[in-house]
Amino acid sequence: MLMNRGGCGPFARFVADFEPPGNEGELELLSAVSEQRLPVEFLPAIREGLAQGLGGVSAAVLLTDGYFHETDSWASAYRIGAEQAGRAALIGAGLLPPEEAEALRWVRWPGRPRPRAPKRTR
Repeated sequence: MLMNRGGCGPFARFVADFEPPGNEGELELLSAVSEQRLPVEFLPAIREGLAQGLGGVSAAVLLTDGYFHETDSWASAYRIGAEQAGRAALIGAGLLPPEEAEALRWVRWPGRPRPRAPKRTR
């Protein structure tokens, strides 16, 4: 998930791996990222966004990388990014149609369908 590609505005960046849930069958969030790269203060926002994006689907999510900006990183940016990451995971798992990917502006993942080119008018 990547948000803000330059200039001012909300900045959030993290890499997440999604797997089937454990025995509890709930959303499980684990972080292998140091607090210097991704402060723990953003983890509740990431958890909230994932829960919204997954829409009740259970998953185990491992954060493997992250980055923040002292000025431009806000909890809301991580929440929005995590919501889109959750939806992307559902698309990647075939639980949402590939067309849903067009609405996910801030997320990249392997196998992401390419956005359709706009039709030219003559």
